[in-house]
Amino acid sequence: MDYDEILMTAEERMENALEALGNAFASVRTGRANARVLDRIKVDYYGAMTPINQLAGVKTPDARLLVIEPWDKSALKSIEKAIMESDLGVTPSNDGAVIRLPVPELTEERRRELAKQCKGYAEDARVSIRNARRDANTALGKAEKAGDITEDDLRGGEADVQKLTDKYIAKVDDAFKAKEAELMEV
Repeated sequence: MDYDEILMTAEERMENALEALGNAFASVRTGRANARVLDRIKVDYYGAMTPINQLAGVKTPDARLLVIEPWDKSALKSIEKAIMESDLGVTPSNDGAVIRLPVPELTEERRRELAKQCKGYAEDARVSIRNARRDANTALGKAEKAGDITEDDLRGGEADVQKLTDKYIAKVDDAFKAKEAELMEV
């Protein structure tokens, strides 16, 4: 591998870690209705575990309500059961045509638990970014030993990888601070 390819691979992995963090943050309930909290819930639909968004339209008519309207009405009970068994902490209301999910106001204790959970997600992202840094530095060392790059390129590459790492760690920290502020907002 050459110098540019190693840096591009490292940056791609760091970007993927940041994207995964964004997806994890989106699945955390903040007290406002957000359809993405249902993304990780799978429904047993004719023997196949299927995401809710592939079985139904999910709408947010106001800040405290999600409405799930299945395309196949026979899936209503399965969707309701999957939501009840999930760790969302909301009780679905099934009227035979749609499922309504009232999103209750979060308690202070629950806000702190969710912030702690988000902190864990942020730390996982930081670890992924550091792993990408380690792998890039290892690849640079191997390329230098193989004679593909010079020792100066090795030192410069390690410095560039560290700059990338610092940049993505800062992005993770900013994303966590924003999510924490959103969670603690009453």
